[in-house]
Amino acid sequence: MQDENSHQVVMIGAGPSSLAAAIYTTREDIDTVIFEKGVIGGLAAVTDQIDNYPGFPKGIAGLDLSTDLQAQAERFGAKIVLGEVTKIIDKGEYKELETSEGIHKAQVVLIATGSSYKKLDVPGENEFYGKGVHYCATCDGAFYRDKKLVVVGGGNSALQEGLFLTKFATHIDLLVRSEVKASEILQHELEKAVAAGKITVHLGVEINEIVGQNGSVIKVAATQNGKSVDFPTDGVFVFIGLYPNTGFLQGSNIKLDERGFVLTDQNLQTNIPGVFCSGDVRSSATMQIASAVGEGATAALKIREYLENLERRKLTPTTQLAQLAS
Repeated sequence: MQDENSHQVVMIGAGPSSLAAAIYTTREDIDTVIFEKGVIGGLAAVTDQIDNYPGFPKGIAGLDLSTDLQAQAERFGAKIVLGEVTKIIDKGEYKELETSEGIHKAQVVLIATGSSYKKLDVPGENEFYGKGVHYCATCDGAFYRDKKLVVVGGGNSALQEGLFLTKFATHIDLLVRSEVKASEILQHELEKAVAAGKITVHLGVEINEIVGQNGSVIKVAATQNGKSVDFPTDGVFVFIGLYPNTGFLQGSNIKLDERGFVLTDQNLQTNIPGVFCSGDVRSSATMQIASAVGEGATAALKIREYLENLERRKLTPTTQLAQLAS
């Protein structure tokens, strides 16, 4: 494979896991190209503050961490292409990738497409997306300065992003379907925000509809403990979990678990030799940036071993004897 669209390694997704992997592969002069259809850094890039990544005692902005990872990978020679991979075809010795930038070939593929925010799937959600319904506080929070907001969810993301939104909103109604399940430190911060009158927590809430008027959201219609209730608001931020970005793998014969995450062996290799997976899109992933980075490093080492084995298999007995003699 000698043309410009042929590579040793193609990584799909430019989140922390693949950027970490690329640092390792490119330092060993392994030709590495990363395809990213959205934001470099993935969900990490749109997270306001990351407080649990080792080495940053005061925390670090998600965008800053993503930018630093990108710069480090590019420093060693990784090439990032803003484009979408739509299909992986196993050709045996190489993998053919159908992309928005044409057909590319690779000896090895790393799937590190991460995950995306789940939706409520209620009337009004799609209609008002970007016009009152949002999934990224860092991206859109500043539009709601001195406004009233609803945040949906009771996990770490909901509390972290809800607390961030208190910088802008006059008040936040936190709507939780069952109970708050965030980490202890976030729950402690929530208690302080509640005491300060910045956030009100509502438990046992099922969202029925996001209602708008004249092109803007005006309320969330819900059921709480069997009773209908409305939450007037200027905007809704939804943080109810994640789903894997594996839609492009349909028809690829790569095995997924029952939730759609990629299955791998102990070497982070899928059921197709030469196709690896790391980070949040992998089945049994912990959904933590630190572990995604660690898996990226591990995947890079396994990819190197795979490429070395490929080269060994290509050597004929005559060639091997000649190399030993030289």
